[in-house]
Amino acid sequence: MNSKALTLGSLFDGSGGFPLGGLLSGITPVWASEIEPFPIRVTTKRLPQMKHYGDVSKLNGTELPPIDIITFGSPCQDMSVAGKRAGLSGARSNLFYEAVRIVKEMRCETNGEYPRFVVWENVPGAFSSNKGEDFKAVLEEICKIKDDTLSVSQPESGKWTNAGEIVGDAFSVAWRVFDAQYWGVPQRRKRIYLSQILQENVPEKYYLSKKACQGILRRASARGKQLPPMLKIALEQQALTDTMVS
Repeated sequence: MNSKALTLGSLFDGSGGFPLGGLLSGITPVWASEIEPFPIRVTTKRLPQMKHYGDVSKLNGTELPPIDIITFGSPCQDMSVAGKRAGLSGARSNLFYEAVRIVKEMRCETNGEYPRFVVWENVPGAFSSNKGEDFKAVLEEICKIKDDTLSVSQPESGKWTNAGEIVGDAFSVAWRVFDAQYWGVPQRRKRIYLSQILQENVPEKYYLSKKACQGILRRASARGKQLPPMLKIALEQQALTDTMVS
């Protein structure tokens, strides 16, 4: 590998986690794709050198600046154990295929030179989604970027291990589950109470206004969502007053 700094493009960028990690590792973030206004504001302020391209479904890999690494934390809600488990075919998690499409388009445009690496991040629930079939599909799609004939078999145990690797002709696909705290370095967990972290004399800009409380109650009602009783009481009281409370 030459001494030239690696370059990075971030799909489903959020607030720039991958570009920040890249910077800390000596990698140059070049562009990002994100649709949510607030995360884009964060990254345009903190990483002004990074070009933003918007909706991933409208991007064409042949038109993006070629980079060494494409990262993508595609939406996880449909595979998370906290969701409805619609799987990789769900309306949000199936955006994974858009990222693969962009990678293939860029590689086609650059005669297979770029990107050299792809990094996919998601929830541990991806292993068990649709009885493991979704993670199998993920591995196959990534492998087929390099070898369209390759197929992947599920492990005999029926469960994906926390770490593994598939080696092909001049390429490899590896996966690993990291601990939520500091990249796999287990930290001693201790109970923290809300009273220990609440701040006194909170600046007024962080208060919920009467209008904001009314909006929360209105959206919860429209969606049929049950708010915790104490929260609902506080919002209802605040929605009837002109005095802002934190």
